[in-house]
Amino acid sequence: MTIVETSRSGPVAVIRFGEPPVNSLGAATRRGIAEAVLAAIADPSVSAIVLAGRNGLFSAGADIKEFATGGMTVAPSLPEVIAVVEASPKPVVAAIEGTCLGGGLELALGANYRIAAQSAKLGLPEVKIGLLPGAGGTQRLPRLIGVENALNVILSGEPVPAKLFAGSPLLEAVVAGDVIEAAVILATTKAAELAAGGSLPRARDRKASGPLVEALLGFARTTAKAGFANYPAPLKCIDAIEAAATKSFDEGMAVERQLFTELMVTPVSRALRNAFFAERAAAKIADVPDSTPVRPITAAAVIGAGTMGTGIAINFLNAGIPVHLLELGQESLDKGVARIADTFAGQVKKGRMKPADAAARAALLTPTLSYDDIGGADIVIEAVFEDMAIKEKVFTTLDRVMKPGAILASNTSTLDLDAIAAVTKRPADVVGTHFFSPANVMKLLEVVRGKATAKDVLATTMKLARTLKKTAVVSGVCDGFIGNRMLEQYLRQALFMVDEGASPQQIDAATEKFGFAMGPFRMSDLAGNDIGFHIRKRRAIEHPDVIYSKVADKLCELGRFGQKTGGGWYDYQPGDRNAYPSAVVEAMIAAHRKAIGVASRRIDSREIVDRLVYALVNEGAKILDEGIAQRASDIDIVYLTGYGFPVWRGGPMCYADEVGVYGVAQRMRQLSRNSYGDPAFWTPAPLIERLAAEGRAFNTAGARS
Repeated sequence: MTIVETSRSGPVAVIRFGEPPVNSLGAATRRGIAEAVLAAIADPSVSAIVLAGRNGLFSAGADIKEFATGGMTVAPSLPEVIAVVEASPKPVVAAIEGTCLGGGLELALGANYRIAAQSAKLGLPEVKIGLLPGAGGTQRLPRLIGVENALNVILSGEPVPAKLFAGSPLLEAVVAGDVIEAAVILATTKAAELAAGGSLPRARDRKASGPLVEALLGFARTTAKAGFANYPAPLKCIDAIEAAATKSFDEGMAVERQLFTELMVTPVSRALRNAFFAERAAAKIADVPDSTPVRPITAAAVIGAGTMGTGIAINFLNAGIPVHLLELGQESLDKGVARIADTFAGQVKKGRMKPADAAARAALLTPTLSYDDIGGADIVIEAVFEDMAIKEKVFTTLDRVMKPGAILASNTSTLDLDAIAAVTKRPADVVGTHFFSPANVMKLLEVVRGKATAKDVLATTMKLARTLKKTAVVSGVCDGFIGNRMLEQYLRQALFMVDEGASPQQIDAATEKFGFAMGPFRMSDLAGNDIGFHIRKRRAIEHPDVIYSKVADKLCELGRFGQKTGGGWYDYQPGDRNAYPSAVVEAMIAAHRKAIGVASRRIDSREIVDRLVYALVNEGAKILDEGIAQRASDIDIVYLTGYGFPVWRGGPMCYADEVGVYGVAQRMRQLSRNSYGDPAFWTPAPLIERLAAEGRAFNTAGARS
């Protein structure tokens, strides 16, 4: 099948373009479209042209892989193709079905007329990757739907149902039937009108309109500065739309091109593009092809009705998958069921769910106190206390009661999945599914691949993640997997800095100014300080050589486990999640420093951020070298979707690339001169040394080698 094909419907040339999966407008497609349009223009038997995509969609836009290779500038560029379409002396109708996004919509805007299916969605999502529409979108769209509507479409980046544009100059018609057939009829009519002396409308010839445009643009700028302070693209989008409203079309196009070029080289756009590709790459497993058969998942079971277990169950219920929720005590089970009911009730109250939908989802839940009731489930996920003896007991029971072929999954966040699998007679069916709390909200799912995990189990779990609307990242087996193994080093440095003189408030403030959603101490208070306390006790037995500050243990010995106890690193008031500095903690830290004989020193924000972020990077490099993570971008996705790392910085490994791996290695050597804590940790990981020596980055092909 060729990328672009032309067929005839009477005097109308129907040009269909694209290739799976999204009909992106790469160099070959662009050239094919331009040549097909020019051929139709030159053919005297053709009176009109219809442009349409294949595979039930128009186009999802530019092939952004070309941004890194320079392919986007290969002639004809997208603006050049649109110019060919726009200059046609014969009517051109864009027939839109499915998605019409980004460069795809810009191409359609170059046509004289557009017609769309009722189910079609249109949008310009470039702002989400730190860019603006660079092929005339900021100039033509305001001329067709007005400045206010164009601001909403371009700044949100969200797809908009075509039916919302019905009756506007953007769409000649929105149809329920065959879009191509309707487009051919429209093209035939418009060709006849042209032959009778009519003219062809062009978006470029219209005036961008709207009431109080200057005030509207000012309000948009104020909003963008407040809500997107670290993102340059929204303000640039507004500047480009202003050019559409105040300048000629050609002058506006020049402004748009200049702004697009400026945004392309910003660290923020590079980071957002890294995240875009990283999320898609994470779904690929090197030795598990897309053709791997998957097991059906039509019923699930969850062991444990605590906060995590009920959150996991809600994911299945939202996906329409029946769930058995098992607890060993009636009181705990009742609390879990009530928690699920309260969650759905809250969604209804906020208008995010209809009462009938909430009732339907709740009806899929079957509470039980007996393992004998869950044996028919296709997958069972344990979410019990993070203790190996307890988990081994659960899996021994699951091995006995679950049907053959059922997937046995553990929600463990740190423990050895291979040891858990070893207590069963079917280790190939065992996989880790590490959800993040709250499990029904957080996007990340760490899928842990044991040494015996079958490929079809892995493929099924990855497909299930998509069904549950999770972003899945595969991890090998190690203590803490990807996210928590790195987090341990991050928290170690935070605690060492408290010993040395920084306050929890100072560390949190520096981290949050860097862009983290929450600093390490507020985060610990939210998650529960007892979790880390339990892990450190286990580590002391299993890895007595690892050095820890004792300050967090002293906090827990005071019973200050965080928000749930009304006090942790901060004080909390009933019904108030705000963190207030604690005099008790301040006195405890002062006494601790005196007891260990450490003189308090001033630690500036740069040192705080470097020690925390580069701790993640150094451990991430070790994880890559060990093959625990498949690629650096997987680590970035874990931290972007599960740990609050600032999206506009692209993830810890992307951030290290932006700084420069050589510079990161040098900074680590500087940090190793601090004799307190664990200076040896700051020896750059071997992968960092190799990349620095070779001038390479983490997020490039072969970075692990």
